[in-house]
Amino acid sequence: MTDNYRHKGLRKKLVETVRQKGIKDETVLEAIENIPRHFFMDSSFLEFAYKDKAFPIGSGQTISQPYTVAFQTELLEVKKGDKILEIGTGSGYQACVLAELGAKVFSIERQKKLYQKTKEFLPSIGYRIKTFYGDGFKGLPAFQPFDKIIITAGAPHIPEDLIKQLKVGGILVIPEGTGGIQIMKRIIKLSENKFETQEHGTFSFVPLLENKAND
Repeated sequence: MTDNYRHKGLRKKLVETVRQKGIKDETVLEAIENIPRHFFMDSSFLEFAYKDKAFPIGSGQTISQPYTVAFQTELLEVKKGDKILEIGTGSGYQACVLAELGAKVFSIERQKKLYQKTKEFLPSIGYRIKTFYGDGFKGLPAFQPFDKIIITAGAPHIPEDLIKQLKVGGILVIPEGTGGIQIMKRIIKLSENKFETQEHGTFSFVPLLENKAND
């Protein structure tokens, strides 16, 4: 896998596109610029790697639109050393953005083929991310609490288990809703039973399926 001057130039253009759409956090933009997105896609789709669009990666999943990745990441307010749970590893691109910001990333994927592929792939490009195969709705109780939790698929509701696994003072970012459109929500855990919920516009994600882990 090569990352040449052309790729780097295309990433700079992508970052400018994402910035113009309203992303202000320079550390997030820098992470997008640092990560070779084309590594996460089949070589025959290289010309699509630096377009600000989602793209299919198999198993009914997509690599998210860079703007969406940046938007969710900005909402998380990632700090170096944050312990972050990601629901929906997919290609691993979002997890790498979080790791690039200095987070300790734990990521769950319910599609076994994707999980196996990503588990081998991420270390090969230099990212140490703890990956797990299982049901994202259940989270990772053995590793709780988490400073931040990010859901990268459209959820029909906010999973109770995930709220329990979030630290007091922590942030959960979730696209919530059924059908093709979800509302991006940021939930701040003020105490064990008190929360602040903010809405941040509409997005379109593949669905997060409950009680499922697929081979």
